[in-house]
Amino acid sequence: MTNRRIYQNIIKSISAEERLLAVLIDPEKFSVENAVRFFKKVNQSVATHIFVGGSTVEAQATENVVSEIKKQTSLPVILFPGDTSQITNKADGILFLSLISGRNPEYLIGKHVASISKIKSSNLEVISTGYILIEGGKETAVQRVTNTKPMARNAFQNITDTAKAGEFLGMNLIYLEAGSGALNPVSAEIITKVKQDIKIPLIVGGGIKNIQQLESAYQSGADMVVIGTAFEEDESFFDDLRK
Repeated sequence: MTNRRIYQNIIKSISAEERLLAVLIDPEKFSVENAVRFFKKVNQSVATHIFVGGSTVEAQATENVVSEIKKQTSLPVILFPGDTSQITNKADGILFLSLISGRNPEYLIGKHVASISKIKSSNLEVISTGYILIEGGKETAVQRVTNTKPMARNAFQNITDTAKAGEFLGMNLIYLEAGSGALNPVSAEIITKVKQDIKIPLIVGGGIKNIQQLESAYQSGADMVVIGTAFEEDESFFDDLRK
């Protein structure tokens, strides 16, 4: 619980102006049989972190997938949980996500309280993360499961104020999310405005489908970019991201 290695390495990488890239794996969609081939591409790419999680995942599925991932890569494996059932001590860390863009108390604090007994008995590094859902062009699983609405893409002041509030509440990271498979990624203008207003690392994910959108996110101020669906649909994307 006191280990801060993952977070400290993120800070160190940002200070060195290194770009961070997380590959998001949804246990419901990931084929363990395909793990060796998939992670050969991951390990040859510029990926720096592995996130594991989804909005709706069966119990035990996350632990099985994380166990297989740990066999295939030395990259840090961080839980990106949609529910307490997705917590496993097999991972290295967990994004302790608070959905600060919504007003459903279960996802602001309720699920967190319910998860504590599991986390206290684990060796997971806990990284407090302010999670902000941005409208991405279609209803997402996050929206349905949490029963919250995403923030409008043009609500710049509200988005930046929400991110800053997360920082003032003591969160270690801000995560701007358009949602899995979003039609539109988080805009460059939103990323820039949020980055200018906060002093903690900024993660951006959802709807990034090509190298141009990835580059735009970095240039706009993202410290870490998360890609999931694009790799699920087209592993050749990795060819553009080779070391």
